[in-house]
Amino acid sequence: MAQRGKKYTNSAAQRDVTKLYTLDEALDLALKGKYAKFDESVDIAMRLGVDPRHADQMIRSSMVLPNGTGKAVRVLVFAKGEKVQEALDAGADYAGSDEYVTKIQGGWLEFDKTIATPDMMGTVGKIGKILGPRNLMPNAKLGTVTFDVAKVVRDTKSGKIDFKVDKAGVLHAMVGRASFGTSKLKENILAFIEKIMHLKPSSSKGVYLRSISVSTTMGPGFKLDPVEVRGMIKGV
Repeated sequence: MAQRGKKYTNSAAQRDVTKLYTLDEALDLALKGKYAKFDESVDIAMRLGVDPRHADQMIRSSMVLPNGTGKAVRVLVFAKGEKVQEALDAGADYAGSDEYVTKIQGGWLEFDKTIATPDMMGTVGKIGKILGPRNLMPNAKLGTVTFDVAKVVRDTKSGKIDFKVDKAGVLHAMVGRASFGTSKLKENILAFIEKIMHLKPSSSKGVYLRSISVSTTMGPGFKLDPVEVRGMIKGV
């Protein structure tokens, strides 16, 4: 096991590993314990009662957080004709077709998210082996293959996140920055958990929200009480 630094150890000392915290307590402790010089991200990890080996229990989707993520996102749109200007007008950093495929084949990867119009997917497929392993491939299930490029560009720029349960049934997502403060982070986290609750597969049996924890980039995780958190969400 890797040895933890002194700052991490001091931060973790305030954590009771046997306790399930309220959301307010966990956020307060996580933010008080942050020590990095940069504006750390705040992340959530959720273990769900699903078996991703079954297609009908795979949790994969996207959403726009109420207060965004605080992260600047560089967006590349694969499009042609009037859709190129539409994407640029909506705030895309780059938009075009074959010229960007050629640039990417040459090693250029100065972007964080991609969007494509459906008629461009044949062309984008040429660089699938480059984009796929980096989770940069446009995906219809995530809404990034669409003719409504303006809306998706605006959503992506304003804090849209993509998420997918891993093989162990765990979801990880960034829900903001430490500089957001407790109120905005709480709003983002509750919106995210509500989204996950609505995505519960009908074939999932037993306890669905098995564990939840929040942490900053460099800090320890604080386990939440799933029952308490669920009780804060209306309509689930």
